[in-house]
Amino acid sequence: MNLHNNLTLRFAQPGDSNALFNLIRGLAEYEGLSHTVTGNTKDLEIHLFGSHKYVEAILAEKDNKAIGFALFFSNYSTFLTKPGIYLEDIFVLPEYRQQGIGKALFIKVAQVALERDCGRFEWSVLDWNKIAQKFYSCMGASILDEWRICRITAEDLKKLSMKNNE
Repeated sequence: MNLHNNLTLRFAQPGDSNALFNLIRGLAEYEGLSHTVTGNTKDLEIHLFGSHKYVEAILAEKDNKAIGFALFFSNYSTFLTKPGIYLEDIFVLPEYRQQGIGKALFIKVAQVALERDCGRFEWSVLDWNKIAQKFYSCMGASILDEWRICRITAEDLKKLSMKNNE
């Protein structure tokens, strides 16, 4: 998809993993979470393009430079009995913000959800990120304060998997 000012939105392709992973590092830096980035380009490439695709990504490029991305995956609503899309991350490099690029990425993912007959398009937003919350509200989103994210990682995941053996 070509947009104004030499901006292109396109699905990530094999070979894009280095550029995408650099943008992921930029997102982690923006969120103050660089220390939590333990992944790597090789695994990202496998998860995007391997025999089982865990995630998909749309890259925003300007003058052939990757400047933003939206990374998402399928989920499912049992109540709607329909697939959905979960937007894991959306990010635009700071020097390219306020140009409609994030909005274009967000709308592109919404279009993908509509094309795939999804019942929901969902994501999470950090409580301190008031700019993002305002943006999402302006895009028509409801922010569901009554829901909380639950997460088990690393060692706790291993411990939980062993509970049947106790």
